[in-house]
Amino acid sequence: MEKLLVNTDGKKFFFKGKDVHTKYGYVKAADIKKTKIGGKVKTHLGKEFTVLPIMFIDKLAKIKRAPQIIPLKDVGLIIAETGLEPNWKIVDAGAGSGALCCHLANLVPKGKVYTYDVRDDHLAVAQENIKFFGFKNIIAKKLSVYDKIPHKNMDLITLDVPEPWMALEHAFKALKPGGFVVSYSPCMPQVSDFVEAVRKIDGLSYIKTVELIHREWECIGRKQRPKTQQLGHSGFISFVRKV
Repeated sequence: MEKLLVNTDGKKFFFKGKDVHTKYGYVKAADIKKTKIGGKVKTHLGKEFTVLPIMFIDKLAKIKRAPQIIPLKDVGLIIAETGLEPNWKIVDAGAGSGALCCHLANLVPKGKVYTYDVRDDHLAVAQENIKFFGFKNIIAKKLSVYDKIPHKNMDLITLDVPEPWMALEHAFKALKPGGFVVSYSPCMPQVSDFVEAVRKIDGLSYIKTVELIHREWECIGRKQRPKTQQLGHSGFISFVRKV
């Protein structure tokens, strides 16, 4: 059984059946195996760790990256604004490193996620990460959504592609009534072209475009201030619904 070792500083170490070596000393595999979830183990130098189960968010920090992945702040908004449900069928266009499709698959255990990319190198990384998580409800293949989306009655289609408007007609045909299209673009000209294309298709309703700015704070005693380095612009998220 895989387990996670976490100390009070928030440092995490994966246990996969062998001794865990850290800068705080090593922990014997035998000690970890016999320790229940929530219990404590110590390194040979006396540093204490809590044994926890490995969860999705822990594995996410370990995935292989090719292109930049969509930040958690933006993933969260996509999930919240569409009201993701456990049995949804989803198309994720522009697989990249596979982070978004894995987030979605984790929340639709009774559904299916089809993720596509046109680049072999990106697709290989996404497939490796899907295997790392162990998801069985994701299908990752090479395909251009500019050419086709070979599905019907989809609940959600995400477009993280350079020209999302080129996929709109196919997305419209693939969506079920009430289904969502979510476009993720780094630049405003892309947003403008996408929204104008949406307004030309009878049956697609443009909802809104959102940019989230993330500001983290340092909270150490009386030192309460925003961190010097902040995650500012990452992308514009446009929401569309088939009506």
